[in-house]
Amino acid sequence: MTAPQPTIIATSIGFGGPGIWDLRCGPAYSMALELANPGPRPRICILATAVGDDPAALTAMHHAFSQLDAVVSHLVLFPMPNVADMAGHLRRQDLIWVSGGSTANLLALWRLHGLDSILHDCWQQGVVLMGVSAGSLCWHVGGTTDSFGLPLQAVTNGLGFLPYSNSPHHDAEPERRPTIHRLIEEGTLPDGFATDNGSGLIFHGTELHEAFTEVEGARAYRLRLESGKVVEEPLPTRLIK
Repeated sequence: MTAPQPTIIATSIGFGGPGIWDLRCGPAYSMALELANPGPRPRICILATAVGDDPAALTAMHHAFSQLDAVVSHLVLFPMPNVADMAGHLRRQDLIWVSGGSTANLLALWRLHGLDSILHDCWQQGVVLMGVSAGSLCWHVGGTTDSFGLPLQAVTNGLGFLPYSNSPHHDAEPERRPTIHRLIEEGTLPDGFATDNGSGLIFHGTELHEAFTEVEGARAYRLRLESGKVVEEPLPTRLIK
């Protein structure tokens, strides 16, 4: 079973819990599985390319996702792919989740290994794509990144499944808002969307379906260029529990 339409969930939502060895999945992850329309045992694959497929991070993520009574796997590219048939493995998933980290490195390695086209096929076939930070930005045309350190720089070579710019951590990192505004105003990036920490966006196809949050007061925004300046439109943002 698959989602009834291509679905991307782009978030600034990580895991809860007191520490790396006790991560907890918040309500956004259960919501994502509902949208995936899975069978009795949902299948989730973790892509942690953006943190270099770090074994400790993968172990912690497996522990978090195991709380959802799902069959959890991961696809790594270091030092070589751990799955012989990457396309077949990813197409069998209900949810593909992408971690934060280096957006620039993620995009370069995915293209090198052909994951850009594989993930596009998965999306079109109803596998739900979800991620946080780099795992949110990657689906868009581009956005702001600390992949090269600070100050933030532009990413303009995102996968482009969604024809917008993206600004994660919009309220939590002081450079995010002014940098995305400048990049849109100078024409480096198109109009787009932003998410405060704790919030996310659901896209059906390339159209925004809904904004949501796990944190009361956190918002999502539409960013639109008007008369040479970016206008931020706060979106109706549903609180999920």
